[in-house]
Amino acid sequence: MAVTDQRQWSRTLLRFRDRTDHPDVHLENSKFTVDALERHKQEGLELAVRARIVAMLLIAVMLIFLVPWPDVAYYLVFVATFIIIGLAQRQVGRVGKSKAELALLFCDLLLMTIIAAFPNPLSASDVPLTFQYESEVFKYFFLLLAMATLAYSWRTIIAVGTWTTALWLSAAGVIWFFKDDHTAISDAVRAMFPGDAEYLWYAANPAHMKWDFRIQDVVAFFLCAIILAVSVRRSNNLLLAQASVERARANLARYFSPNVVDQLSTNDEPLKQVTEQEIAVLFVDIVGFTTFASERSPREVIQTLREFHGRMEREVFRQNGTLDKYLGDGLMATFGTPFAGDTDALDALRCSRAMTKAVDLWNKDRVAAGLEEIKASFGLHAGPVVLGDIGANRLEFAVIGNTVNVASRLEAKTRTLGTRIVASDDLIQRARGQTGNVDHVFDDMVRIDGQTIRGVEGEMSVWTMN
Repeated sequence: MAVTDQRQWSRTLLRFRDRTDHPDVHLENSKFTVDALERHKQEGLELAVRARIVAMLLIAVMLIFLVPWPDVAYYLVFVATFIIIGLAQRQVGRVGKSKAELALLFCDLLLMTIIAAFPNPLSASDVPLTFQYESEVFKYFFLLLAMATLAYSWRTIIAVGTWTTALWLSAAGVIWFFKDDHTAISDAVRAMFPGDAEYLWYAANPAHMKWDFRIQDVVAFFLCAIILAVSVRRSNNLLLAQASVERARANLARYFSPNVVDQLSTNDEPLKQVTEQEIAVLFVDIVGFTTFASERSPREVIQTLREFHGRMEREVFRQNGTLDKYLGDGLMATFGTPFAGDTDALDALRCSRAMTKAVDLWNKDRVAAGLEEIKASFGLHAGPVVLGDIGANRLEFAVIGNTVNVASRLEAKTRTLGTRIVASDDLIQRARGQTGNVDHVFDDMVRIDGQTIRGVEGEMSVWTMN
């Protein structure tokens, strides 16, 4: 099994992350990264829209109690507009640059600038431009900035800070251009500040505008946008790292059962050290596949192999096994790798029986479709092996030992014995000890003594099942 050695957190997972069918596909272009970014974007947009609706409704209720009629109608229209813009952003939002999304975001800031910097045209108070501009409404821009962090990239957050600064200063320029001395303050405005005519005249005069305060507003806002952009970028980097881990786990899951993947994901380099341990080995092969393949098109052959391997692989993982490798029309599976278990031999035997049932069910479908039945053979053995990585840059997790060779030869022995499963007595005895000898997995198993197996000194006993 090929893995790529990576030196990162959870090294084992990341060393497996490049084991794909197309090793030249980088993480940035992988399905896992795209899916993660898209999911993050949509979740962020949904959360931002909900936050916007709640915030706008709360502001609307507040305005109804604080602003008299008909002045409040002007602001309620803007509240509704902000909600509509948020819903539109959810519809057009996607990963990557979106002109429509940026345009809607700019509309947010422009509308907020209009509300904050310019008087309400429905108001009878005739509030001076300068007086309105210096009111404490700039803080609402921070609300938009906070909601932007839920769904937008760090670059967009900086853009929000830049656009807000430009719009707020532009509004100041407009107010200065249309300034008047406002020496005559309306009665409505005087009523708002009784007994403070001197302050009103001073505040309404553009010459007395507190530019230092206004500059502090935009500088603080822009710095806040920069800080939040850095935070968003760190969050995105963590998202990409998590996508890398998810991809690594998915690649591991192609070879190991889910419980083994969980163990690998919580250990640093468990496959690094060469170890020797007792395991069970299962070989599977299609009988007569060479003749089968010679009579069919390459497309049909590949499709048959995919269906066969898929069914066999599924049973391996169901029985806590490891898919060691595909061997053309067959495969090799191990039980007890990379971590030894209490029922490895029993799991291997159960797996072989489950595989025979899976082949039988598959053949029923093939016969119904007018296709030829597939015959498969299975060989099992248990014993010591050596586990570890081999290779330099391209590593392979290898299972080496005479146990592997014997299991392969027992699978070949099925031809001479005319049976589907051949298991060594060593495996059967271990399996009996692991189940207390009360399991239907031993039903129909027949012991045959005096078998000669190449690579094994003397004769050995085997167990068969048709």
